[in-house]
Amino acid sequence: MEFVPFYTLFPELGKRETRSVTVLNHPFLPDDEYGLVELFCNKPGCDCRRVMFSIYPRSDFSKLLAVVAYGWESEQFYADWIGSDNPRIILALQGPDLNPGSPQSPLAPALLMLVKGLLLDEAYVDRIKRHYRMFKAAIRLQFGQKGRGKSRRRIRPSQKRKK
Repeated sequence: MEFVPFYTLFPELGKRETRSVTVLNHPFLPDDEYGLVELFCNKPGCDCRRVMFSIYPRSDFSKLLAVVAYGWESEQFYADWIGSDNPRIILALQGPDLNPGSPQSPLAPALLMLVKGLLLDEAYVDRIKRHYRMFKAAIRLQFGQKGRGKSRRRIRPSQKRKK
């Protein structure tokens, strides 16, 4: 599974709707404008309901400062999705959190706090979810899948619920 920038499939909308934040006089961040580039999973059939934010400063857009993962569904959704009840894994998937497999600069913890504040904006979260649905629909079309993509939800025999 690879996470791909939203703007690769929707260049104009991605350019117009990429969130940026201007920071002035912050105790832990240099004054700058920080862009949050949305990346989504391009695996056909995956329904992870997660986004990765690659965060870059406008002053040097080639410099990746942090990657924040964010999953907006419930703990139960992610427990079912991965087929595990390990709370540490589930909370990491649910996010927001620094993505452990990505490069992080010394500014990453402060940028994570900044993202957490931005995610309190329901309209912004709704936009992320809309971008996710658009992206996943485009991936399904590329791979000839109809309807909603299959979820990766797996229930192991020991986890089957009794009716």
